[in-house]
Amino acid sequence: MNRFVDRGAITAAYVGIGMGITIVASFTLIIPIEWIIWVLAIPSGLLIGYYANQRSDRRAGPWSKIIVNGVFAGFVTGLTVAILLLLIKSIFFYADSGYPDFNRVDAANQAVAPTCQVGADCVYQRYVAAGRGPDLVAEGVTDAASFTGFYWSEQFGTAGTIVFMTTLGSLGGAALYGVFRPKPTVPVPTATA
Repeated sequence: MNRFVDRGAITAAYVGIGMGITIVASFTLIIPIEWIIWVLAIPSGLLIGYYANQRSDRRAGPWSKIIVNGVFAGFVTGLTVAILLLLIKSIFFYADSGYPDFNRVDAANQAVAPTCQVGADCVYQRYVAAGRGPDLVAEGVTDAASFTGFYWSEQFGTAGTIVFMTTLGSLGGAALYGVFRPKPTVPVPTATA
C-alpha cells in the first residue's frame, strides 16, 4: 500500500473532527469559556497523533510514516476546531442585535437610547460600553468598519494558533507512539507431522 497516510490515520482524522466539534460546542455554546479551547489544543493533538498510529496498527515501518499519520490527523482536528470557532464567532458577530443593552423599546414601542446597527456596530458598541474604547483607539479602531477588520484579524490569528498548537501536539503524540509502539509480531512456526 503506497498511500500518503494510512487508512487508520484517516479514521483518526474523522475521530478528530468529532472531537473538535465536541470541544468547540462545549466551550463556546454550552459553557462559554473559550480559553479552555486553547488549553485543550495540545492535549487533543497529542491524543489524536498517537491514536492515528495506533488505529493504523503501525508496529513497524519508517518514522516518517508515523509522523505523517499523526500530523495529518492533528492538522484535520485543529482545522476543524478553527473553522467551527470562526463559524460560531461569525454568527454571533453578524447577528448581534444589541439586546439587552442596546436597541430597546419602551411601553409605547418607542426606541430607547442607546442604539446600534445590527452586527459589527453592536459588537463594537458593546466593547466601548465595557470600557475597552481607549484600548481600541490605541489600536487604531474608531468605528464599526475599523473594528470589523481588527476583530477578524484577531480571530483568524487565534484560529491559526489553534491549528498550529493542535498540529504540534499531534507531532508529539506521533513521536510518543513511535517510541512506545508495540513491537512487530513474529509468526510462531507450526510443527508439521
